[in-house]
Amino acid sequence: MATETEDFSEPILPGSAPSDYERYLNTEELLSLQKKPEERVHRDELLFQTVHQSSELWLQLAWNEVEGATELVQNGDIGGALRLLRRSHLCMQYATTALDMLEQMSPWEYQEIRRVLGHGSGFDSPGFREIRRVSPQLGQAFWKAREAAGLSLLEVYTRAREHEGVYQLAEALIEWDERVTLWRIRHYKVVARIIGDKVVGTQGTPVEVLGRLIHKSFYPELWEVRNELTALAQESD
Repeated sequence: MATETEDFSEPILPGSAPSDYERYLNTEELLSLQKKPEERVHRDELLFQTVHQSSELWLQLAWNEVEGATELVQNGDIGGALRLLRRSHLCMQYATTALDMLEQMSPWEYQEIRRVLGHGSGFDSPGFREIRRVSPQLGQAFWKAREAAGLSLLEVYTRAREHEGVYQLAEALIEWDERVTLWRIRHYKVVARIIGDKVVGTQGTPVEVLGRLIHKSFYPELWEVRNELTALAQESD
């Protein structure tokens, strides 16, 4: 509890940084993670590192929220799961938007940066690796919730207003799937714009392989059911 005599100009959290803001967020350590000017082969290394490091933070938050949502679905708390999934959707939106900054680099000048990346590749992103791990688990939790409600996937939509929670969960899953796909597409287009679409990446993988990945889906059944709904509606016309 604050008192009238408390000196708010002095930090009270443990650490050596000059303010509690800096101590809590570990800003000294955080801002030391980027190369210093004398260490950079090109000034745009700061841009390149900032985009990728911040994206990893958003991806970490995203997969943690998906994992948390999965546990809530398993425990029957669909409302709580939807709240966390809305966060994960925004995380992917921010990670996707951050890629716009990479297109502010000259394709020719980027080649200087590329020489110091070693075998570094987006395929090794720990955040996206975790997304690939937790997304199928969320799908399995949804599947069990749907079965517990006694619904076919088609009925989740045709009887949506009777089972609003399960319907909203299905839509949250497909939005998550779509957000991840949009990130894949944006990533592919950025790579193609900077280094080309008929070359080999830093890990020896052709860029065209990256392009093929944009067609992958975590929940293909949720996309296929749209076709079934359209066919069903046409039959009833």
